[in-house]
Amino acid sequence: MRPLIVERRRTALLGSTAASTALLQFELDTPLTQLSSGIGARAAGQVWIASRDAVNELRTRSHRLNIDAAFASRPSLYLAGNVLDARGLRREVRLRQKIGLASEYLDRRSLRHHFGIDREAALLNHGNAEANPVQLAAGYLRRALNAGARLRAPHEIVDLHCSHGGIALVTEDGIEIKAAHMVLCTGYELAKIVPPAHNRMISTWAIATRRQPEAIWPQRALVWEASEPYLYLRSTDDGRVICGGEDADFSDPVKRDQLTGIKARRIAGKLSRLMPSLDSRPDYMWAGTFGASSTGMPTIGEIPGYPNCYAVMGYGGNGITFSMLASRLITAAICRRKLPEAHLFGFR
Repeated sequence: MRPLIVERRRTALLGSTAASTALLQFELDTPLTQLSSGIGARAAGQVWIASRDAVNELRTRSHRLNIDAAFASRPSLYLAGNVLDARGLRREVRLRQKIGLASEYLDRRSLRHHFGIDREAALLNHGNAEANPVQLAAGYLRRALNAGARLRAPHEIVDLHCSHGGIALVTEDGIEIKAAHMVLCTGYELAKIVPPAHNRMISTWAIATRRQPEAIWPQRALVWEASEPYLYLRSTDDGRVICGGEDADFSDPVKRDQLTGIKARRIAGKLSRLMPSLDSRPDYMWAGTFGASSTGMPTIGEIPGYPNCYAVMGYGGNGITFSMLASRLITAAICRRKLPEAHLFGFR
């Protein structure tokens, strides 16, 4: 693990340098109807509202701090699939509207008329966004440094000691760091003190088409399917289409990369069938690994048995959104402020 080390106000923050997806969605991978069945309707509603608020807060804060990062609000289309058909989408939209989320049901005719997509039905959701993840991360790092944070990288932490009296971290090259609180933001390289929380690693693939701005669908909506495995797509500023999916439940990087060509062709085929007017041939193709949870929810909170030590595990696919949510939850925990939704995301 080659982490970042940021120290400010006697808090040490450890995090990896990996960039997240550019999609800023409040919608979880697990539909609201399914999450309600798993954890209860009230709790599920709180989770979705907290995620929606995180996107809004990130949008507002980025604007206030003059962090551009090509930040743009986008609607999203959630297409009927093998997880939720048209009837399931009707139930989903009713539940979303009930808790105050801006969501509309589109039948086949409306979907074809407004977006040129021929599917049984879709949900049109408002309040999502997209951004350049590298520019976004760099902008916030610059702001933190200007505000007095100190960045030290690369250093590998090889030992740590946590107690009510404080935390001591030791690097591979013998540097000792002392702090009152510690936050582990190390991506998928978990420290030994962090419980795995029943998460799993998944391989995924994506393609980028040639530039074709004239073929981009209305409103540049973020599009994804209520299917397993699902397909997702979005457009870029220069008119490319990024499309991904074909997720597989393994994390072997050699096996994953060997499948890139096959998976890219399958993704291109699905894209062509979904939007025949596009040139779906890939200009670029790549593979990656991400963490998933059984509920689509992240795990954020104090590590059991380690006072003043916190972990941020953004499993579920909405890494940037969950990071914003984590900043609110962890800040409140360090300042000893109780938030009603904190228990929903803590270690269970």
